[in-house]
Amino acid sequence: MQLDEYRKLAETEDRLWYFRALNRRIAHWLARLQPAAAARVLDAGCGTGGLIKSLRVANPRWRITGLDFMPLACELARERTGAEIVPGSITALPFGDAAFEAVVSADVVCQVEDHAQALREFARVVRPGGAVLVNVPAYRWLWSYHDDSCLTKHRYKRPDLVALFRAAGLEVRFASYANLLPLPLIAARRKLFPPAQATSDVQIYPTPVEAAFAGMAALEHAWTKQGWPLAAGSSVFVAGVKVSGPVASSS
Repeated sequence: MQLDEYRKLAETEDRLWYFRALNRRIAHWLARLQPAAAARVLDAGCGTGGLIKSLRVANPRWRITGLDFMPLACELARERTGAEIVPGSITALPFGDAAFEAVVSADVVCQVEDHAQALREFARVVRPGGAVLVNVPAYRWLWSYHDDSCLTKHRYKRPDLVALFRAAGLEVRFASYANLLPLPLIAARRKLFPPAQATSDVQIYPTPVEAAFAGMAALEHAWTKQGWPLAAGSSVFVAGVKVSGPVASSS
């Protein structure tokens, strides 16, 4: 992302409906697939630390390490969380094989050219039986000013991300779209009514708007936590586990 986007993220991600819904989704499926109370978890592409904060609330015993490529993001994440934050790329993780019980990555795989290598690295550093959870933006047709500001390189259909999981040796346990109910409004904003100045949609909206979107997200969470996927949405979410032995590092 551009540097000013990290500052915006730090100021808004604890309150914006999108991140609260995303973090709740990840916390739910992480607890479901990795019940170990004191599991070591890697937030791969942690940004400014909002997901780390949410996961700590969900389970204070999870031992969370963050990683980000941008020094500013690392600095802000350390300030906001006090967690171990390591500089590095998700395509070349600076950790040994099977170092974590789980890896989570929220809207970051889409920002690297070699997204398949990122999934292979997640599979490498997670132990057999461990969980990998990834969220990415959906649909190439939804590409907009928001993606340009966030330096997005890929948008996905659900089968695309499922295929990346399977190619990395990960068994998919849940695969769904997210943000189905808000999708028409998101599409209208992105394609029909873009802002005068090209910037991301990371901002706090008026209270009634935030409440409406949060309500839609809560309805979706009540549906998907039953294991029922959504047929469409502005994001794709896949949760899987590593069922084989260590995944070899690529040369």
